[in-house]
Amino acid sequence: MSIFNRRGSDRNRNNMDATGIIESIETDDRPEDETSDMDDMPEDEMPAQDARVRRKRSGKWRRGRHNARKRERKLRERKPLGKKPFIIAGSIVGGLVLIYLGVAAFFMSHFLVNTTINGKDFSGKTVADVEAYLKEQVDGYQLTLVEQNNITDTISGSEISLEYKKNKDVEKALEDQRQLLWITSFFSKSDTDVTVDVEYDEAALEEKIQTIKAVTGEQTEPVSAHPEYDGNSFVVAAETLGTAVNQETLTSKIKEYITNFEPKLNLLDEGCYNMPKYTSESPEVQKACDTMNQYLKASITYSMDEDVVVDKELISEWLSYDENMQASFDEDAVREWMRDFGSKYDTKGKTRSITTPTGKTTEVSGGTYGWIVDEDTETKNLIDSIKKGEVVTREPAYKQKAASRGAQDWGDTYLEVDISAQHMWYIVDGSVALESDVVTGLPNGERDTPTGVYSVIEMMRNKVLKGSINPSTGKPSYETPVSYWMRITWTGIGFHDATWQASFGGSWYQGHGSHGCINMPLEKAKSLYGMLKMGTPAIVHK
Repeated sequence: MSIFNRRGSDRNRNNMDATGIIESIETDDRPEDETSDMDDMPEDEMPAQDARVRRKRSGKWRRGRHNARKRERKLRERKPLGKKPFIIAGSIVGGLVLIYLGVAAFFMSHFLVNTTINGKDFSGKTVADVEAYLKEQVDGYQLTLVEQNNITDTISGSEISLEYKKNKDVEKALEDQRQLLWITSFFSKSDTDVTVDVEYDEAALEEKIQTIKAVTGEQTEPVSAHPEYDGNSFVVAAETLGTAVNQETLTSKIKEYITNFEPKLNLLDEGCYNMPKYTSESPEVQKACDTMNQYLKASITYSMDEDVVVDKELISEWLSYDENMQASFDEDAVREWMRDFGSKYDTKGKTRSITTPTGKTTEVSGGTYGWIVDEDTETKNLIDSIKKGEVVTREPAYKQKAASRGAQDWGDTYLEVDISAQHMWYIVDGSVALESDVVTGLPNGERDTPTGVYSVIEMMRNKVLKGSINPSTGKPSYETPVSYWMRITWTGIGFHDATWQASFGGSWYQGHGSHGCINMPLEKAKSLYGMLKMGTPAIVHK
């Protein structure tokens, strides 16, 4: 038997079963022994209990019959589904597709939902709507310029004959949409920037720019952040903004803002002023500070009349930086400082005050004796110490030293000659150890004994003193032997015995003066020679 016949047989069987049920219900199948005479008796004639039994049986029978008919209807209504549901579903899907494609067709000429152009929402709008908006913007456009100190200027489109110029950007923005995926636009945003072409009078704009307050006001240049000494170290000093306008940037930004219909241009934010090259955040500035602070670690103390300290306070003046924040140490400034240092503490040739054993006070200047700082050597030493960051106490390098510091650097052991008194003293440890009348140079302007502070630079016995060469004879102008020679200048001035002098002291020198030497009696010269030491200071004054 085929599947189809079996299914038919099953359906027939089901129908027969239902019919049988109905028929059995419609027929009173109660057994005969369950019937009684009360079945045909009216209820009002029955006893009350029997009447209730009869009503109960009758109700059950009616309910059974009703339920059987209900089941029959359900069995009769059970039919195959057929093709109708699929047709309905297909119709619904087809309708939805048509609607979707219809919406897609709409967006062929309209912008998708959540579409912004140049920051404005144009959802569902057309190209014409966008262009009308852009033209409207051009017609009423005004640019506000915000300058320093909240000063403002305005440039209106009408002042520069601003006009909208149509291009293809808006149409291209529409063409670039994916219309068939329009439904996705509800869940994502599309922000498109289009170029708005405008035409304006270039000359009028340039003329207008030259009238704004930022251009006509005082133009001060900015100052970059830079190292600054705060009394202890170099720190970053913040930059200072100027008011000088960068004309090229200003013009470029104004044109850019006009083209994009921006309502407000902040000149400072957009760099329309000349900006400092370095700010307080620039690493180059901090690096320069760090380099300069390395030099400040040094401290060199010179032991002079009072301590002279070269430390950060002075060194900071010798440090600088260039426009590229390259730190440098000014060695020439150190040399200049050392020249001043030498000038202050060198005593050679300077005027000093002296008080003779007789109580006479006078001044003396010139000569070869005194302190002389070796400036070249000490400059190098100082530069090296600063670069190494040394902390040290020392004396400077000297070319020549004296006996002591102070106003009378010859100390308390020295020779003294008073020309006006024609007398000399040898002072040892502050006391007169020897004194004598003398004869000094003839005061004629050529043979005068030079004044000044000198020192004994040569001591000889039995020295022949010779004068300058006489051109006519080719021989010294004089040749004089002495027993005790104590030189104080390399030009031939010294102490010596002079046995040819008839007198010493007084005014004898005015007619019988020497060639510049200090003539002494023989015994005095002998005693002095025996007491004197090389290097002893010799002060000659009037």
